[in-house]
Amino acid sequence: MYARSTTFHGRPENIDAGIKFVKDEVAPMLEQIEGCRGLSLLIDRDTGRCIATTSWESEETMHASEDRLRPMRDRGRDILGATMQVDEWEIVAMHRTQHGECCRVSWLQGDLDALTETFRVGILPQLDQTAGFCGTSLLANRSTGLACATTVWESREAMEASRPAAAEMRSRAASDANGEILDVVEFDLAYAHLHVPEMA
Repeated sequence: MYARSTTFHGRPENIDAGIKFVKDEVAPMLEQIEGCRGLSLLIDRDTGRCIATTSWESEETMHASEDRLRPMRDRGRDILGATMQVDEWEIVAMHRTQHGECCRVSWLQGDLDALTETFRVGILPQLDQTAGFCGTSLLANRSTGLACATTVWESREAMEASRPAAAEMRSRAASDANGEILDVVEFDLAYAHLHVPEMA
């Protein structure tokens, strides 16, 4: 399974128009594209940063969709008044227990095999025991050594309460991977319609 994420650094006042565009136009189009397994949209209303992520059955179907999706990305950029960055990933872990309202996204650099092992064996069981936890994913780009870990929470309060434990887990993962934590951002989950199977 693979994913393509598009990060928009837009204007906060344009976020609602961006959400409407994703729900009304992007999502219905994606349902018609072979190999697409869903879409999520994360938003930060304070900064205007949004991340739209599509998931795909294979790297081939992801790349085959590029010509159809490029104009939609450009329209999203114009609607949000944004700069835009596109990244491609392999989905190396996916675990969901229920739907959530918000997410914490952490970007790490390091040994991706070691990071994946720590994530699956050491971190997932701990997350499952954390109040308000709804799900998690780990995306990896093997050409850059970059990983993106997302945890989903049932409420903003649950996510905030998890911060100390999350910081410890991130530090452990970075240490085991001989890497570093590049960024951590908390978002609202504005849209999620995913059909990625359990990959824990």
